[in-house]
Amino acid sequence: MLTPKPPTASLSAARRSTLATVRAYVALTKPRIIELLLITTLPVMFLAAHGLPPLWTAVATLVFGTLSAGSANALNCYIDRDIDATMRRTRRRPLAMHEVTPRNALIFGVVLGVLSTLGLGLTVNWVAAGLSLAAILFYVFVYSMLLKRRTSQNVVWGGIAGCMPVLIGWAGITGRIDWAPVVLFGVVFFWTPPHTWTLAMRYREDYAAAKVPMLPVVAGERRVVLESVAYTWATVLCSLLLWPVAGTTPFYAVVAAALGAMCLWEVYRLLGRLNAGKTGVALRPMRFFHWSNAYLALLFLAVAVDSLL
Repeated sequence: MLTPKPPTASLSAARRSTLATVRAYVALTKPRIIELLLITTLPVMFLAAHGLPPLWTAVATLVFGTLSAGSANALNCYIDRDIDATMRRTRRRPLAMHEVTPRNALIFGVVLGVLSTLGLGLTVNWVAAGLSLAAILFYVFVYSMLLKRRTSQNVVWGGIAGCMPVLIGWAGITGRIDWAPVVLFGVVFFWTPPHTWTLAMRYREDYAAAKVPMLPVVAGERRVVLESVAYTWATVLCSLLLWPVAGTTPFYAVVAAALGAMCLWEVYRLLGRLNAGKTGVALRPMRFFHWSNAYLALLFLAVAVDSLL
């Protein structure tokens, strides 16, 4: 005769199952990518408000902006589930691990999109809500479904979706779009390709196996590095343009110049290693990738601090 499990054991197992399910759905939203998007949203709100933004507006924009980004990422996971199962870097994502069904992931992504759009419209303004919805649709239909598997320019134009939080943050405060957020939109736009390409250089075999034509897959390392140099110059010059356009203090200009010089130093070190005959892992592309993360975070922190001066 079977001995029934103690109620406490069954309850503990149910809790672990529930926790695992919650973690799987959270993972669908790609929290690390969302962190990067929030880093660009909040400082722009400081800039738009010329100081501390209204607390409720800032909180609502960040909360519903998180849901918006989570929606786009979950829908991207649904579309890319075959790719994610192939690549080593992504094979532990929930759909690749069969922790969430494709149908449930699709429903989850759509529900988050609806909640984020309505939430922003009702608590912030409909301009921010419209921009948020546009970002979701662009990321899903233009980048994920049209560009990613067809062209090496996928992250160049697909990266527009990742620039939208800058406009959303500004619109959340002002209800409109001005030149200052357009300049910062340009910073993120130019920053995205070299940031993504250096990551793709590290995982080139993964992308090749998944038949995703990232630039490092279809072009040689020299072309990738030279284009990264060009885009880094564009990023730095665009960041300096904010000083006259937004009327920031010299503090921002000095910090932006210093950060830009360090970013250029790193990309030219990458070029130097290439010229010295280094290839593959020896080229150390991830060094620039990690530095570019720090660059963007510190630059937007400088935007926030400058707004308080």
